[in-house]
Amino acid sequence: MSALVVNANTSAVTILLPAISSDLGATVFQLQWAVTGYMLVGAAVIVTAGAMGDVFGRRRIFVGGLVLFVASCVLIALSGSGAGVIAGRMVQGAAGSSILACGMSLLSVAASGAAQMRAITMWGAASAVGAAAGPLIGGLLADTTGWQGLFWIDAAIAAACIPLTLRAVQESRDPGRSRSIDVLGTVLIAVALVPLVLALSKGTDWGWFSISTVFCLELSVLGAVGFVTVERRAASPLVDLRLLRNRVVVGSTVAILLVAGAINALMYLLSLYFQDPAVFGMSALQAGFATLPAAAAMIAVTPLITPLAVRIGSRQAVALGFGLAALGFAALAFLTVSWTYAAFVLPLAVIATGLGLANGPASSASTSAVSPEEAGQASGISNMARYVGGSLAVAAVATISTAVSASHSAGGAPAADGLAAGLARSALLLAVMSATGIALALLMGRHRGEPSSALLRSAASAAASHTIPTQPPVCR
Repeated sequence: MSALVVNANTSAVTILLPAISSDLGATVFQLQWAVTGYMLVGAAVIVTAGAMGDVFGRRRIFVGGLVLFVASCVLIALSGSGAGVIAGRMVQGAAGSSILACGMSLLSVAASGAAQMRAITMWGAASAVGAAAGPLIGGLLADTTGWQGLFWIDAAIAAACIPLTLRAVQESRDPGRSRSIDVLGTVLIAVALVPLVLALSKGTDWGWFSISTVFCLELSVLGAVGFVTVERRAASPLVDLRLLRNRVVVGSTVAILLVAGAINALMYLLSLYFQDPAVFGMSALQAGFATLPAAAAMIAVTPLITPLAVRIGSRQAVALGFGLAALGFAALAFLTVSWTYAAFVLPLAVIATGLGLANGPASSASTSAVSPEEAGQASGISNMARYVGGSLAVAAVATISTAVSASHSAGGAPAADGLAAGLARSALLLAVMSATGIALALLMGRHRGEPSSALLRSAASAAASHTIPTQPPVCR
């Protein structure tokens, strides 16, 4: 239940941005921080939350995440300003990552053998359904109850999970783990990422070579250097840097980062373009339905991902997927205001198919290429990369689309022309990102996928939102 609601909430929010903007008087460009802020905090917290669960009790941290999620939903629903929504979403990033990290661990230790695999498979299926249904649910609620309805319902479901968890789930810890928590590493992740996203978001306004932009970039570099230094010395590091010597882990992690960035950036752009009155003027629900070709293609390709990766190899599957995504984004780069909605359907289906093909094998390879004792760490690295990719890509395309649209408007072009040009230019960036992913496949060497199983199929379906270890985790 918690995996479904967290993933549905995450994917629904972009559909709600125009409604929130209209109601609260905040610009959509400002509200992109409701998306990037969530992901930035999630990137910093997800591995730390899992470590805290190992030390202090997984059920305790999981319930704490549920309580925090309920509080964040209430804060957002009652907000009278864009700043309140952004703050609530950042709190929600910490809550959601805690729920996902500890929820998977609780399932892993609650059963063994086939029962454990069935539980993890159900968790993966719930994650996939939530991510796919989120835009439709968000659009329906925005058009019927108002955008606040999503957060009230999510708060009610999360609140119902609390007594259910306390009654039905046993506490568990990892007694063999060091009790040291790498808090400094968590802080340094934020120090590295927040200034970088701020520079990407404000660089056009400040000037790319202004003191403010350069300072943010320098601070980000210092944060990254500090993080590497701390991780080398930490008793229980967030990221075991030794894993980064594994070319399969590095290649698959960067591939996951690119896929997550492309998916989140695409959904952000489309939800705004489809709902803008100057273009299609769709309602939130109509925009949710308009994203169905992407969701349907990703769901349809899921049963094929694992057999294809086994047959041709993970590296080839990742390269093929990125190649298809690059073609789809390149088609969107030719967008003009004359396009009807029907012209979007095929590119969206190709993009989603490609990203699904790339993401499934990359997520599987990131954990199957290491020992069972290292699978949890590898999974944490890939899930952190997923949050990082989403935050950076959304910030980048928001800046590009806004700057290009403003430039066209300043030149006297109609608003619709500026919006189309902004989306086309952003699609070109995403095409380049996807093409880069083809080259990254070389880092994965000759890693070949594992034989198909229910767990692998579930992992592939959930891979858009979370990496599930594809070998039974070591449990205590």
